[in-house]
Order: sequence, then C-alpha cells, then structure tokens
Amino acid sequence: MAAKRLVIAGRVQGVGFRDWMVREATRLGVSGWVRNRRDGALEALVDGDTASVEELLRLCRRGPRLAEVTEIVEDLSEPWPEPGFRRLPLA
Repeated sequence: MAAKRLVIAGRVQGVGFRDWMVREATRLGVSGWVRNRRDGALEALVDGDTASVEELLRLCRRGPRLAEVTEIVEDLSEPWPEPGFRRLPLA
C-alpha cells in the first residue's frame, strides 16, 4: 500500500481535472481526495496499492485533455482512513 500527498501545478484549474481525477482514482480503486488551491495548483491525497497509485500518478502527468501539467510534487503521507475518492472544497 502507498499513500502520497501531491501538489499538481500548471493549467489544472478550470479544465475538469478534479472530476477527471475522481473518475480515474475510482476506476483504479484508489482512495483519497483532490481540491483546488488558492495558488492555482491542485492538491491531492492518493492512497491504495502501489501499482494503482503509480498508475494514477502516471495519468496525472498528462491529466485531462485541456490540462497542461508542468510539475507534480510528491510526498509520502499517512494512509487515508475513508473509502472512496472525492473532491474537497478549496484549500
């Protein structure tokens, strides 16, 4: 199992990234959350088996069709205690 906190920078707000990430995380069986940050980036916590988390990270490097990801900063995190993946309010 792997849990990571992500900060995703670039053109990631206003392009459907959060909804896309909820769909992809759910498809992969990854738990956690995603939210917009005031600085224009996205923040997420992803938790699941290592292969699924790494696949979600690979997908996030491209993002949805209109996104332009310039950087993803990853840090290890404590596991997310709740099942499912959801959107949280602005940080």
